[in-house]
Amino acid sequence: MSEEVGGSSVFDRPEPTERPAPVPLSRELIVSAAVALADEEGLEAVSFRKVAAALGAGPMRLYRYVDTKDELLDLMVDHVYGELSGQPAPTGDWRAQLTGLADDLRGAMHRHPWCADLLGGRPHLGPHAVAYLERGLAGLAPAFGDDIVGMTTARAAVTAYALGQVRTELAGAADQDDRTWQAASIGGLRDRIASGDYPMLSRIVHESGPVEPDQRFAAGLRLLLDGVAIRLSRD
Repeated sequence: MSEEVGGSSVFDRPEPTERPAPVPLSRELIVSAAVALADEEGLEAVSFRKVAAALGAGPMRLYRYVDTKDELLDLMVDHVYGELSGQPAPTGDWRAQLTGLADDLRGAMHRHPWCADLLGGRPHLGPHAVAYLERGLAGLAPAFGDDIVGMTTARAAVTAYALGQVRTELAGAADQDDRTWQAASIGGLRDRIASGDYPMLSRIVHESGPVEPDQRFAAGLRLLLDGVAIRLSRD
């Protein structure tokens, strides 16, 4: 998370007092405009100039609320975590909790494709992200008990699965829109299969039907959770 040198994070700094101006501003308005811009045009389109234009304000006014582009991205990610706060309250059903986590993340990334690359990597410690993490861990605690490593590892594995799978889904959707690439790739695959050098691939292509993304995601998640169940059964 971005921090000022010798100062506090953007999440902890107080909101500046708004001066009289034709267009009111706040961090919430700035972040909402940035998220809408990223949803419409992609993350590369987000700049202080474009966000300010969307708000009908001058770019320099934004710097009273957000110091850097990195801070703006941190705020945008935390905004998305705020959408995830609707995860069901802890029930003691660890499988339902982890399934809800994966489905929440997948839904958020399909609503905000730009967020797929930002949710991985370094920890996010904004207020919505921390609240979401706490709620998720509280839902797993009854099943894992004192096995803190097992609990955090299971949650991290499900998160990584959701992030990776959705990146694949988003890339696949983009490839389907690229007709030239699609035609060339399918033709090349058919030629390779016809050579007889790839019997397993040939079997998969000819014996398996198309799988919808929802089904593929759920099937992979079940395999992962079956592994978590084995871990819990050994304790």
